[in-house]
Amino acid sequence: MITFLCALATLALGYLIYGALVEKFFGPTDKPTPATIHNDGVDYIPLPTWKVFMIQLLNIAGLGPIFGALGGALWGPSVYLWIVFGTIFAGGVHDYLSGMISLREDGKSISEVVGNHMGSTMLFIMRVFSVVLLILVGTVFMTGPAGLLAKLTGIAVGFVLPCVLLYYFLATLLPIDTIIARFYPLFGACLIIMALGIMAGMFLGVGGHTMPEMQLANLHPKGDAMPIWPLMFITVACGAISGFHATQSPIMSRCLKDERLGRPIFYGAMVAEGVIALIWAAAGITFYDGTHGLATAMAEGGAGSVVYDICVGLMGGHGSLTAYAGATLAMLGAIACPITSGDTAFRSARITLADWFGVNQRNWTKRLIFAVPLLTIGGILSQMNFDIIWRYCSWTNQILAMIVLWTGATYLYRTKENSKAWLIPAIPATFMSAVSMTYIIQAREGLELGTSISYPVGIIFAVLCVAIFIKNVLMSK
Repeated sequence: MITFLCALATLALGYLIYGALVEKFFGPTDKPTPATIHNDGVDYIPLPTWKVFMIQLLNIAGLGPIFGALGGALWGPSVYLWIVFGTIFAGGVHDYLSGMISLREDGKSISEVVGNHMGSTMLFIMRVFSVVLLILVGTVFMTGPAGLLAKLTGIAVGFVLPCVLLYYFLATLLPIDTIIARFYPLFGACLIIMALGIMAGMFLGVGGHTMPEMQLANLHPKGDAMPIWPLMFITVACGAISGFHATQSPIMSRCLKDERLGRPIFYGAMVAEGVIALIWAAAGITFYDGTHGLATAMAEGGAGSVVYDICVGLMGGHGSLTAYAGATLAMLGAIACPITSGDTAFRSARITLADWFGVNQRNWTKRLIFAVPLLTIGGILSQMNFDIIWRYCSWTNQILAMIVLWTGATYLYRTKENSKAWLIPAIPATFMSAVSMTYIIQAREGLELGTSISYPVGIIFAVLCVAIFIKNVLMSK
């Protein structure tokens, strides 16, 4: 329990201290925001700050901080370190810069932002890459919650899935304040109850479970066959850093009333997601009394079944009506996370395509042009094996995070003369470059080569990225 509490405290201090430093170097101003300049009643709409925060949190808190954190917990309590320090020094920086640079550039989607600073070739790559990733994410966040809802209600997945798809279609098509801004507070309440309830169950030792303390060791049941580097850093995904977040932040950059709200909205939401991931990682190894028990449960019933068992076990352990009601609300919180990321994944894909082809989205018929084919593709892909889609989604997700961090470093260097602000994103960008390339070389959905090859190649790639940055950015003036 001490380790967990220290991790929570570090996340809070990270927001207060490092988040303030990031904000200071970026330098928010009093300039009018895109929400007030381009208010179109569809995507550009000034919203109350608390709603913007709740929407941003739910946009980014998909299956990653739950399923990803449970997967990361297979390596043991050492995952806490990546969740905490990844959130503070990588994820928070990534989310803040992607949101704030978009805000400075009229709320443009992340592909346009990257292309504006990295050149026309990268612009085309990012446009294609972003749309593909968003469709994959939307599909993952369609099948995942459908399975959880089926588990909770007993209704067949074949019936639940079309209902989720219909909701996604409406959330993609309608103005942001019609569905998303109205229902997210309710989903947010479920999410908060879920987090607090699971954490309370661990603190109270419901079911006789004891929270483990830190062990700086690879406790994965498969041992050396599953090395911490780089597998854990990809598996946790949204719970520490996620490129998907960069596709979501521009949605909220179109709704912010003031640039100074960037830190609580973008950096703050990432820290809140880090807390969620920390809770679920701890719950996984606490409820199953170690990584072997968790691995067995994941193999037998999948992540969705594990989430259900943890919710009922830690919040409904005594069998009372109140306890089971709490467990149901916790389960709804776990369902709300992916649903509220899946709908905005398709919405972001629509916005990305609209920015790409220069199609104004004020008219609903023009929104249909993109919404219908996007959701059709998502519906087709939802019939594929969930695990296959998730594996490819994970590493493409972190590659996008790497690209966005390098873009942030480029932006800060070019706009903050005589400042070392560019180091804030450049350091985690270098780290994520090594992680991403090492994973691609080593993973089964990659080249499946051994660590003797993947480790040095990953380091060489990171060094090469630094060299390109120095040549094309630092030495370009």
